[in-house]
Amino acid sequence: MLNPFRAGHIRTRLTWWYVAMLASILVVYAAGSSVLLWWDLVRELDRHGIQDIETVEGLLQFAPDGRLTFNEDYHNHPESKRLLERFLEVLSPDGTVLLRNSRLGRDSLGGSLFPGEGVGGYSPRWWRSPNQSRVRLFSRRHNIGKTPIVIRVAYSEDAIWKPSQQFLIDLLATLPFTLILAAVAGYVLARKALAPVEEMTKRAEQISAETLSARLPVSTVDDEIAHLARVFNQMLSGIELSFEQLRRFTSDASHELRTPLTAIRSVGEVALQKDQSVESYRDVIGSMLEEAGRLTLLTESLLTISRAEAGQIPLHLSEFSALQLAEETGVLLEVLAEEKGQKLSISGNNSALVSGDRLLLRQAMVNILHNAVRHTPAGGNIQVSVEENGNDWVLMRVADSGPGIPQEHAARVFDRFYRVDDARSAKGGGAGLGLAIAKWALEAQRGALTLESAPGSGCTFHLKIPRAKAKQA
Repeated sequence: MLNPFRAGHIRTRLTWWYVAMLASILVVYAAGSSVLLWWDLVRELDRHGIQDIETVEGLLQFAPDGRLTFNEDYHNHPESKRLLERFLEVLSPDGTVLLRNSRLGRDSLGGSLFPGEGVGGYSPRWWRSPNQSRVRLFSRRHNIGKTPIVIRVAYSEDAIWKPSQQFLIDLLATLPFTLILAAVAGYVLARKALAPVEEMTKRAEQISAETLSARLPVSTVDDEIAHLARVFNQMLSGIELSFEQLRRFTSDASHELRTPLTAIRSVGEVALQKDQSVESYRDVIGSMLEEAGRLTLLTESLLTISRAEAGQIPLHLSEFSALQLAEETGVLLEVLAEEKGQKLSISGNNSALVSGDRLLLRQAMVNILHNAVRHTPAGGNIQVSVEENGNDWVLMRVADSGPGIPQEHAARVFDRFYRVDDARSAKGGGAGLGLAIAKWALEAQRGALTLESAPGSGCTFHLKIPRAKAKQA
């Protein structure tokens, strides 16, 4: 059986829920209104009962023969006809029946007297007669002369239940028509409210890998749906950027891998075309090994970046001196600097302790310092400094006296495979991945890597590393 509350369309489910909630509210309203009406009718009936007893008190008298009868004013009294419609019984204090009206006939009204009945009030109560009919009964003690009597007046419950039932029936009879109108109105409103969602859905179905620049329409009303559209558009922007980076990475990686492979193949084919001396073959093999080494370095760098983005490189945190890390890196690259006649100087505070993965930070320093050595001209200067930066950070600077980087390229030097022309071209032997790896290594440890450069003024890389907790204390 189909459950309407699990229908396929949200607007249909909303309509069903709206109708169900409205039906429940109307049923509760009808029942509550009927109860309130019943209660008002009971109180109204109680007022009439008290008035009728007071009327009867003024119309009763004892005849000369001792019988209790209505006096001569009874037939002229304006309430006499209404009294005929009531059940009336008059008793003596010992329970002897003194008078019953024609509607009551020979039936008893209220049974035997109970102690205190009608004394100081009207003793309203419900009573079921022997024929199973329920009445609202009122009692009152009264004296005619010096003779005490008990007056009982009762009303059939039909005077209360029939209006209440009819009122409830009338309300329930209009319920289906009300719910039908509510369902139509609710469906129209739900459809109108969800129209932006439907438009967003149609637009989203048209977006593919080739059309990631498309965006979902955003409503002019600043509501939840507009917020959802903005969030989706932000997500699409991120996906578009990721796809663009992936395309560029794939293209650059293919180009970078193809270059050494092509060189190896070309050198090999040329060497095989004619007989050469042993020295020539050695040169050929050396060129091939050089390209193979470049290819190996490129592959390892790509693997490092891939593992880093996948979160597969665990961090082994420790506390150590930032100056010692700089000196270790300087020893590794000192030979390359000497070959170009460069002056490499390292200075700073040896007590500046940092917290991080020593191997990753050393790799970052190696990449940055190697970049400086490669692009600083012969006889140039490279300076590495270490200093404390506030209570939470240690700042390491790597400054060179190279040609610098134009401002339009400075923001992209940390992109994978990105290289600047002239002094910072591929002729230097790099693949354009070293700075990207260095930036990831710093950011993975809550640090930062930034560049300060201007053409002709060299480059200064700033490595911001968290200080050790013990030092912070």
